[in-house]
Amino acid sequence: MRLHVVDGTFELYRAHFSRRPERVAPDGTDVKATLGVMDSLLALFSDPREQATHVAVAFDNPVESFRNDLFVDYKSGEGMEPAIAAQMDLVEEAVEALGIVVWSMDRFEADDALATAANRWREAVTQVRIMTPDKDLGQCVAGSKIVQVDRIRNRIIDEDGVHTRNGCPPTSIPDWLALVGDSADGIPGIPGFGAKTAGKLLTVYGAIEAIPTNSEDWSLTIRGAPRLAATLNAHRDDARLYRALATLATNVPLKENLDDLRWRGADRNLHQKVSERLGSWTPKPLRWRSER
Repeated sequence: MRLHVVDGTFELYRAHFSRRPERVAPDGTDVKATLGVMDSLLALFSDPREQATHVAVAFDNPVESFRNDLFVDYKSGEGMEPAIAAQMDLVEEAVEALGIVVWSMDRFEADDALATAANRWREAVTQVRIMTPDKDLGQCVAGSKIVQVDRIRNRIIDEDGVHTRNGCPPTSIPDWLALVGDSADGIPGIPGFGAKTAGKLLTVYGAIEAIPTNSEDWSLTIRGAPRLAATLNAHRDDARLYRALATLATNVPLKENLDDLRWRGADRNLHQKVSERLGSWTPKPLRWRSER
């Protein structure tokens, strides 16, 4: 039995910017992204490669979280595409109508919910599949037990895959993001540190604190090492803050147990209500909840 946890916000953006035809609801609302998310989720249940039975979807609604209290420049909903912002509540209702558990995040982020689920149920399932290619979720990957699924590029990212992609092991991903930065989350990183340099250092030392302050003590050859060491020494407090921002929480209070995540079909009443709002293009569910 596998557990599929889906980054719903990522899926919403992916559908919005896809080549899907434009769709407008009877009230004039752009619903292309919502319909795309519904199609994408239903495809999990018909894809023999996924063998999906237990699924939950997490959304950032609103985008702001506790991390905005820690760092003023952390990502926010400012500048979000109006068409996407207008569908945040609608897409959650649509996914619930499909009979899929929705985690609507407020103080936490969607990624925190995915990390919590992976940590909580990893021993109860044969595999946890985190449905997003976002680099920050790489910190959750463990061997082939917890993997990321990049549906855009049709690839599975296991522990070796994280190392190949980022140049360091999953446990060092928060430190890697602290050094390199993450523009999507508003984390600026430390000046001069690129992905390869950060990966090499963290493969050897594991964490920012373990990197010697004097570059002469580094056990590997890094171009511009004295300059990089001086920069890091001057910005170690910043680096620790950025790592805290990049570290996913695994204590989100998810109320469901694992059996609650089993997909039993769409809710006929909720589906009818959502269909009326979306118009005639509503995806057809594979089965209704009453069916076994």
